[in-house]
Amino acid sequence: MALADTFNEILASLPDDWTDLEFDLRIFDERRYVDAAVLLVTCNAQPYSHADWHWRVLVAHRFGHAAAAPAVHSALKLLDDAGIDGELAVREVRTGRAEVMQMWGRTESVRQEFRRIRAQ
Repeated sequence: MALADTFNEILASLPDDWTDLEFDLRIFDERRYVDAAVLLVTCNAQPYSHADWHWRVLVAHRFGHAAAAPAVHSALKLLDDAGIDGELAVREVRTGRAEVMQMWGRTESVRQEFRRIRAQ
């Protein structure tokens, strides 16, 4: 199965309140490692130095310090289009976290709307 399609299935299986997803990526043809690394730069894939897996990819849902899901999907689609086969392994999924915002000086209606949108 294509990497982008596998990633879509992973996202579809997650609950709506997921915040962070961490997965590992391995390509089957290691001679194409440099080609794959160039294509994965858009999603900030972090290479492993001495491991069975080649990259660790961090994905953020609505906020956070990780790549957005559409950016990761497009990077994996680039791998599929280049004919680089591989596999994904989900390592960790975090749910239920809420974004922290500075609310000093904001009106009460803004605070209530933020709590309503980000309700856990």
